[in-house]
Amino acid sequence: MESANSVREEVRQRYGEAARAVAGGESKGSCCNKALRYCDPITANLYNDVEAAAVPEKAMLASLGCGNPTALIELKAGEVVLDLGSGGGIDVLLSARRVGPTGKAYGLDMTDEMLALARENQRQAGLENVEFLKGEIESVPLPDETVDVVISNCVINLSADKDKVLREAFRVLKPGGRFAVSDVVVRGEVPAAVRNSMMMWVGCVAGALEEQEYRAKLAAAGFTAIDMEPTRVYDLEDARQFLEEAGVDVDAIAPQVEGKFVSSFIRATRPAEGCCGSGCGCANSKNGEGK
Repeated sequence: MESANSVREEVRQRYGEAARAVAGGESKGSCCNKALRYCDPITANLYNDVEAAAVPEKAMLASLGCGNPTALIELKAGEVVLDLGSGGGIDVLLSARRVGPTGKAYGLDMTDEMLALARENQRQAGLENVEFLKGEIESVPLPDETVDVVISNCVINLSADKDKVLREAFRVLKPGGRFAVSDVVVRGEVPAAVRNSMMMWVGCVAGALEEQEYRAKLAAAGFTAIDMEPTRVYDLEDARQFLEEAGVDVDAIAPQVEGKFVSSFIRATRPAEGCCGSGCGCANSKNGEGK
């Protein structure tokens, strides 16, 4: 199993390369750029024309997510939003427009190239209620109970310490705050060798959780009202070229894989203060456990 540091550096390198490609004028589906090439069947057609028109073109091109969390969560004027792994900034900019000038949208990313691209996209969009922070999603550089909504777009699956990411999301949310992320999950059991090959494609880096395990980790972090809504089931044919180049017999693994890798919209809530007994996580959040 790879260490957290090696996973982090692999992600940093890959997404830095993707940001440089977009900044240099390559489309995200470029056949010449492996950081972008295989992500296209996953990342395509996530945003409608109105959303695309609301952000700079390079924010759209740098989107390497697997969903559209801002379209699936109601954001209210004046709310504070945090995007974990904000990349080129598309979800931050869309969130900032929805919460309006009395609200704020933070983007958190560890990759210098993505942060530079996101800040340029912010400049072009002319939005002042946006702040991009450098840091890791396992250690969010914000105080406790700072934000109303935590979003993320196919990034938590890339972390080698998902428990810590979820605890951090819980920590920075205000009581009653909402967790609303798009992520890749696995439905049911898949042989390890097959899973690793598929996840190298589906996440562009391996790492998605099995659906019930994701639910359990959210509950352990203190979240309640956990819900998972499938938004896209990945077709094995989309991955055929990638897998065949990796030496995988696609037809042989099809019965074990088809329909098991999905993008889901994952909702959960940090309970309001005084909402429950110690079993739901409120007690742990008050006494500082789990940080």
